[in-house]
Amino acid sequence: MIRLEDLQPNAAVRGVLPDCLVTVVSVQWFGSEALELTYKTPTGKVANELLYRHDEPRLDLMEHGRPWSFDGDGSLFRLVSEAHRIRLAHLFDPVLAVHTSIVDPLPHQITAVYEAMLPRQPLRFLLADDPGAGKTIMAGLLIKELIARGDLQRCLIVCPGSLAEQWQDELYRRFHLPFEILTNDKLESTRTGNWFLETNLVIARLDKLSRNEDVQQKLQTPDCRWDLVVCDEAHKMSATVFGTETKYTKRYRLGQLLSTLTRHFLLMTATPHNGKEADFQLFMALLDGDRFEGRFRDGVHVADVSDLMRRMVKENLLKFDGTPLFPERIAYTVPYKLSEAEAQLYKAVTDYVREEFNRAEALENDKRAGTVGFALTITVTRNEILYSLNKPADFILAIVDFLDSDSHRVHYIREPFQREPDFGVTSVNYDFRELLDRATVPS
Repeated sequence: MIRLEDLQPNAAVRGVLPDCLVTVVSVQWFGSEALELTYKTPTGKVANELLYRHDEPRLDLMEHGRPWSFDGDGSLFRLVSEAHRIRLAHLFDPVLAVHTSIVDPLPHQITAVYEAMLPRQPLRFLLADDPGAGKTIMAGLLIKELIARGDLQRCLIVCPGSLAEQWQDELYRRFHLPFEILTNDKLESTRTGNWFLETNLVIARLDKLSRNEDVQQKLQTPDCRWDLVVCDEAHKMSATVFGTETKYTKRYRLGQLLSTLTRHFLLMTATPHNGKEADFQLFMALLDGDRFEGRFRDGVHVADVSDLMRRMVKENLLKFDGTPLFPERIAYTVPYKLSEAEAQLYKAVTDYVREEFNRAEALENDKRAGTVGFALTITVTRNEILYSLNKPADFILAIVDFLDSDSHRVHYIREPFQREPDFGVTSVNYDFRELLDRATVPS
């Protein structure tokens, strides 16, 4: 502490400004209890301030020519320097989130986050790795890395209802990210009327958002913007093309809404393509509406999506030592001979299907044709599909089309199946007519 009388020109004084020393330029007294101090800041700015006797305790006179006295609180200096070091840690540790999380990431997870997603600003991306690749881990690493770099404060994760608690547990246990799950109780007990404005890290159930217009209105509040929105099982946000008509589901409309509310938008699914290119183009329009605008026409519209998505199948997933992450999948067909009873049943079912199908064909011009139809489907096992995908040159699907009771025609289809069945699916039904459209008749 000094007295006001100690303030002389060219003296260095601490306490006038909170964060720096000032140099006294001149002093003008007003009586004996107050003075007007004219001072210069380290940046050269000149300013004035009235000082009174009760200001003396906050002033210190530094030795002239020695602006740093090194008599500050060492613990506070260490705290501030450590905070500054942590804020800049990502500049010195390119994989900071990996080293500050309880995870042992695999090579494909590191490349997904640090090579495929982080360099994209803003991020509009589809992560379509196979089931078991650890897409939740990749999303957690991305979120934590963006937080460390100061690029993320508010994050919304949209997932199916059955996965909400799993997401919350994984993100907190592995990354110490305290996400909260959206519930009716939280919506009703909010202080401001909009729970989204009060919570920065949110997990919301897909159908809760898509079916509740009141919740969507709260999401569209001007101040309710998000730095990152993650959609798990994003293939559920689908739209379908039937002929010239496009059917938009509520989930798809929600995806369109979320795309406009965030800077970074990440879709995650193991099954991005359902075999129909038009549906896939609609799905990709959630990420880039300009590029995929308009109705898809085969042979006319060709869009490169390599900069918007990444897909790695299980066969390409490796450990750090180069060994496969999953065992090799070997698909083969086991032949067996029908018993006499099974053969009779097979023949009876075949005759029934043929007769009923012909009856349905006869109703083509009848007004009941729209309600009395017979849908023929072909059931194919998962192993048969995998075999055709792994060895397309060795697999040809033959379909026998019975024209009448005495004649038939054989159709051959190369590469009949476009994608692998979803995880856990043992067989898939394919429409007979749709397959025939792509078949060829031998010459």
